[in-house]
Amino acid sequence: MIGFPRPSGPSPGSRLLRVRDPKLREIDERAFLRRLNPMLDVYASAMAPPNEQLPGRHTIMERHSSYPGFRAFVVERRGALPVLAGPVQGFAYGFHGTRGQWWHDVVHQALSDLEGPEHAEAWLDDAFEVAELHVHPQAQGRGLGRSLLTALCEGRPERTVVLSTLDRTPDTPARNLYRSVGMVDLLTDFEFPGGGPRYAVMGGTLPLAPYSPAPRSE
Repeated sequence: MIGFPRPSGPSPGSRLLRVRDPKLREIDERAFLRRLNPMLDVYASAMAPPNEQLPGRHTIMERHSSYPGFRAFVVERRGALPVLAGPVQGFAYGFHGTRGQWWHDVVHQALSDLEGPEHAEAWLDDAFEVAELHVHPQAQGRGLGRSLLTALCEGRPERTVVLSTLDRTPDTPARNLYRSVGMVDLLTDFEFPGGGPRYAVMGGTLPLAPYSPAPRSE
């Protein structure tokens, strides 16, 4: 699930997040697993889930790292020395979607129910699934989400990219970002099994369309 909806007001960790310019880097599975706890802290700060859900999210992210075509990026504040990584400010990862994966199967069924199995196959048969993309509230508004999304999807061999993001009114910055690169709503006001907030499932073709910021209202 994806989104960075919380406002960027003061928080206890804010001083750690504005000293040095951030560094975007791709990380492999082992580096991803080493950073699970700080990435989970970013997730919690951005999404504010109930604390009892965090151990389960940790397990899910750990399992995702073994999925086919796994790819991950992290944004870290530059450390005092070039070889030292600083605090994680944001992260994103995804993988090749396939049957047998929980999110893939749930969304495939919902799209089939809505528009038929051919519609579901068109979007999910060869899809890169962006599982998580989060930016710490104190690091939002700097284009880090766009940088993460662009890097994550660049050069992917799949035909489409799909994800789910919070469905709120007005739209979250995350949802506006996805629309700005050509993604469209596939499902709205969607509740995943088990309850929780409503989501929009979005999809686009790869490569992503050039970034086009939303027009400003007068």
